[in-house]
Amino acid sequence: MTPTRTPGAEPATLMGPGWQPRSGCHRDEMGTIWADFGVCSEVDPLTAVLLTWPGDGLRFEGEPAAWLMHARPDLERMREEALGLAEAYESAGAAVHWLRPAGAAPPNLVFARDLVFMTPEGAVLARMAAQQRAGEERLAAAVLAGLGIPILATPTARATFEGADALWFRPDLVVVGVGRRTNVGGYEVVRRALADQNVECVAVPLSPRVQHLLGSVNFVSAQLAVVREPSAELGEVLVRLGIVAMDLDDDPATAREVLEGRANNFVTLRPGTVLLPAGCPATRARLLAEGVQVVERPVGEYLCAAGGIGCATGILGRRG
Repeated sequence: MTPTRTPGAEPATLMGPGWQPRSGCHRDEMGTIWADFGVCSEVDPLTAVLLTWPGDGLRFEGEPAAWLMHARPDLERMREEALGLAEAYESAGAAVHWLRPAGAAPPNLVFARDLVFMTPEGAVLARMAAQQRAGEERLAAAVLAGLGIPILATPTARATFEGADALWFRPDLVVVGVGRRTNVGGYEVVRRALADQNVECVAVPLSPRVQHLLGSVNFVSAQLAVVREPSAELGEVLVRLGIVAMDLDDDPATAREVLEGRANNFVTLRPGTVLLPAGCPATRARLLAEGVQVVERPVGEYLCAAGGIGCATGILGRRG
């Protein structure tokens, strides 16, 4: 039977009777149409993280340097460390989501922080700078989609961007480190995604001796950050915002722990509480002296793979 309509009346599909205009904006739909994930701070209480499950690919043959690692990790011990990190996050009230591909995965699928940068309205996906890690973004995208997280932008052409190069200095300001991993094209992808959210985005050059911006500055609270070799431009931003910089390189004991144990590669669980790599007593004492609470977990096998707790942990949600 052919449907009929009143002559001269617009059909519902053309905004006639029955049409309902969409109400609200995209951000209003976070938590309803889209899942309730989002970040606009490096220190607000952590609510959700992404960890990668150490896969069988870590039993690779050949030189570790061919997979960007310092040494070959012990797979079973790394899995124990991964479960220890998950337990620490769950104890702090954060949900743990796993990137665990069903099929074969490259050995370096270890560091989730690099793969995604979260905003209040969704994720900016990475495009990894190293050929050995090409394709990890696609695996991360599948997890994000499964969780109901919108992907706002994906770098294309020659743009490269890694999530550990973007940090929330304030809810209206993100700083992006441009260096060996994130190039100007990658910065522009992030800047455009944030411009739609009325967030300022500033690029700063990185010291050639740090991999990511996260390796140069890591926030303990909104007013206190641990720094290592900040560029002049990054230092100016910190001063302008009144952020106190704790330089771990100014003491031989903490400087050694940064180099050997990635003591600066922690995750802030909530303002003034950090999850710190075990085996960094001088850094722990320094933080405790500043009134910071410290939770510790071993990550020796992650260190073999050239990263720490901060690198291993994708930040999916913080509650302001």
